Amino acid sequence: MEITPELIARGAALLRQGGVVAFPTETVYGLGANALDPAAIARIYEIKQRPRSSPLIVHVSSIAMARDLVNDWPDKAEILARNFWPGPLTLVLPKSARVPRELTAGLETVGLRMPAHPIALALIEQAGVPIAAPSANRFTQLSPTSAQHVERGLGAAVDLILSGGPSQVGIESTVLSLALELPMLLRPGMITRTQIENCIGPIGVLDTVLNTVDGAHPSPGMHEKHYSPKTPLYIVRGSEGLPPSGRGVYLFLTVPGVAGHAVPMPHEPSDYARVLYDTLHRQDQEGWDWLAVEQAPESAEWAGIVDRLKRASIR
Repeated sequence: MEITPELIARGAALLRQGGVVAFPTETVYGLGANALDPAAIARIYEIKQRPRSSPLIVHVSSIAMARDLVNDWPDKAEILARNFWPGPLTLVLPKSARVPRELTAGLETVGLRMPAHPIALALIEQAGVPIAAPSANRFTQLSPTSAQHVERGLGAAVDLILSGGPSQVGIESTVLSLALELPMLLRPGMITRTQIENCIGPIGVLDTVLNTVDGAHPSPGMHEKHYSPKTPLYIVRGSEGLPPSGRGVYLFLTVPGVAGHAVPMPHEPSDYARVLYDTLHRQDQEGWDWLAVEQAPESAEWAGIVDRLKRASIR
């Protein structure tokens, strides 16, 4: 469906009326609702089958809109927003009273970002409200990077799906908390720790996996199992770790010489991230017994990709 001003206006009207609209961002497609409407927020959790312990990220169209949702906007937030917004960086800050606790899993903080996609920004601006939007898929499943992924995963549960082509970043945003004395990286992404530290100085890294759904998580994407295809996925080093039986497909970076169907993956992390979920979606539809992915490099540029694959894999 071609995106027209009239279609964006229809999506904005649905959001103001409490509807749920899937829309494109540069990271993945989001499942959007009015971030100030508790009933609309509840619909997101119901559609995704998402535990209420996992807070939602709020999407804004300007720094001014972000500042209106928090009690404190420190200098570091201003520096990072001016360097990386619009873009795939979420900032966690003390929330204002305007932000419903239903959105934040009861926490006194809220995650905010400004997406770098013209359709997303136009939708927020026309709706006139910030949009709460996790990925537009069932909880723990592969995130969607196209409208077709959303349709296949959620179908008629969504009031409207806006198609904006394939996502250009391809994995979820970096999440950084500025609610602590030392800024803390809660979820790695394609904006790296090094890039952030070059702007604001040293930050910490929360290196933990949360298996329980009891108690609020400081960031989305912290469950042990996440971003998972339906087909069992294994991380391997060459032929080491490949399942001994069954038919499978091998996504490789450097070692193509293994039995079975092999798919080359890009060597640049930005290119790899852009195609990762779409590649997994396509292979997941082909009836393989298993998927195997060659271990990605353990470097800052690959940290977000390593995190997503680790949470998606069998271990």
